[in-house]
Amino acid sequence: MSAVPAGSSRASFDLKSATLPLIAVLLKTADLKALAAALAERFGDTPDFFDQDPVLVNLAQLPEDAGAIDFKALNKLLRQYRMQPVAVHGGSEAQRAAAVAAGLVEAPDVAQAPAQQVAAEPVAALPVAAPEPVAEVKPVAAAAAVPTLVIDKPLRSGQQVYARGADLVVLAAVNAGAEVLADGNIHVYGPLRGRAIAGVRGNASARIFSTCLEAELISIAGTYRTSEVPLPADVLGKPAQVRMVDDKLLMEPL
Repeated sequence: MSAVPAGSSRASFDLKSATLPLIAVLLKTADLKALAAALAERFGDTPDFFDQDPVLVNLAQLPEDAGAIDFKALNKLLRQYRMQPVAVHGGSEAQRAAAVAAGLVEAPDVAQAPAQQVAAEPVAALPVAAPEPVAEVKPVAAAAAVPTLVIDKPLRSGQQVYARGADLVVLAAVNAGAEVLADGNIHVYGPLRGRAIAGVRGNASARIFSTCLEAELISIAGTYRTSEVPLPADVLGKPAQVRMVDDKLLMEPL
């Protein structure tokens, strides 16, 4: 039997702790048909929204009488949207056992990044109410550094720019019918007439800035407002910022 030199294992590998970005899908129903319809409604127009992101399936918000979950079917459904289920948290003992049998790892603790607390009272800008979701998608751990995507040309109707895992800076107009999305903040140094969606993966502390706010739609972390509700006079067509306060969109002149 060949001898293994002392210390050879140290030369072969190291063990270190690591913090990785992780998406948490907070299930609110065990009805996978309802979940599939909700995912199609939210992400059907952006098939590349996710990029094989690891996912933790969080069962903490399921009703107590939710019953059994077909985790093999759930895993297949999430993979259709380029999500990779790797772990499960919460739920009943039977649900967790079924998840483990389907190849998921039981996560004993979930450390979600808290939203930034803002000491201010919301005024005027109430979000348009969205249907009660059957699932929420939130980041569990954010990357240490936030890169920035810079666009220096005007965006025409039908064009879309998504800053994945980054802030977005547009040094020109975002015209009506164009759409800008970012996991972080959005800065538009020109008229913002199209759609601006910041914090698309659940970052409620993200903000939208524009030197001329005339947007068709603004959204932060899933809370949105369309042009069907006119913008307040003190921000319409003026330099302004949009942020979240108490789950409502607050628009302020700059």
